[in-house]
Amino acid sequence: MHIRTLNALAAALAVVGLAACSGMGAKPAATFSQASLPDAVKVPAGHTVAMETVGTGDITYECRVKANAAGQYEWFFVGPDAKLWDRAGKQVGKYYGPPATWESADGSKVTATQVAVAPNGTGNIPHQLVKANPATGAGAMQNVSYIQRVATQGGVAPGAACGASNMGQKQVVKYQADYIFYRAG
Repeated sequence: MHIRTLNALAAALAVVGLAACSGMGAKPAATFSQASLPDAVKVPAGHTVAMETVGTGDITYECRVKANAAGQYEWFFVGPDAKLWDRAGKQVGKYYGPPATWESADGSKVTATQVAVAPNGTGNIPHQLVKANPATGAGAMQNVSYIQRVATQGGVAPGAACGASNMGQKQVVKYQADYIFYRAG
């Protein structure tokens, strides 16, 4: 009986975990609420949610000499490589860079310029708000005005030492984040 209970609990947790690791398609059942977000990363009034996704993937860092600090080293952000999923578990796009590019499975893509960031706890990359540049290609990314990165998990620079002995070494860290796409209107 105890093993059955544990198996049922494990199955329930697996379902919840899969639901948490997925994103929502172009027509969300409920509009994403910005209420709990820091003001710095809230999308201005006059924009509505166009698409919600969950990005899962990697961020690459490289050990480099720290800018304007001769003899000091740091893990430098090289770029992301993630898949974008809807809430049904279907891959709907990808996110990569540099430059930071969100590309839909339909071939449309958008780049953006950072507006603001806000902390999201130790060990997590920050929440982020970016203003989209005009999209290329017809499709889901057309007329996207802003993109929020929220619900971040992981992705921070490695904790390993970075110095002259490993300068140029790259390390890849896992991360997950929700990407919320907005359009004016």
